Amino acid sequence: MGQTEKHTRITNKIKVDVSVEDVWESWTKPEHIERWNQASDDWHTLYSLNDLAEGERFLSRMESKDGSFGFDFAGTYTLIRPHQLLTFTLDDGRKVEVQFNELEDGTEIIENFDVDDQYSIEEQKKGWQAILESFKKYTETTFEFRRH
Repeated sequence: MGQTEKHTRITNKIKVDVSVEDVWESWTKPEHIERWNQASDDWHTLYSLNDLAEGERFLSRMESKDGSFGFDFAGTYTLIRPHQLLTFTLDDGRKVEVQFNELEDGTEIIENFDVDDQYSIEEQKKGWQAILESFKKYTETTFEFRRH
């Protein structure tokens, strides 16, 4: 890919009604990732590995429940600011940034990611948003909001 090529980026947002500390735990710990990381009920994450350090790797094995299709969602962390920001590069070279903004009554998550060339922009936006919705549902039912 040439240096002058510019990727199209998509931004998705969601508000989760739990503390930023609990959002961070749910987002980064494999035992939680395995429970929320799917865009629909006919998919699941078989396993997740996460070495949460700059320059280190993560991997989630995502598969359809009928076993007809699967892929590794994997990459390398480039910047980590606990409870604030994760940036990483996926194995296909796309860049992703996830911001965690603490609010009075929860946490706002903002995802910015480069599109791939396999699916339409609308399909990608919808798929990533569906995973955010799954994250929200799982995290809000797993963690009780704690005020500081």
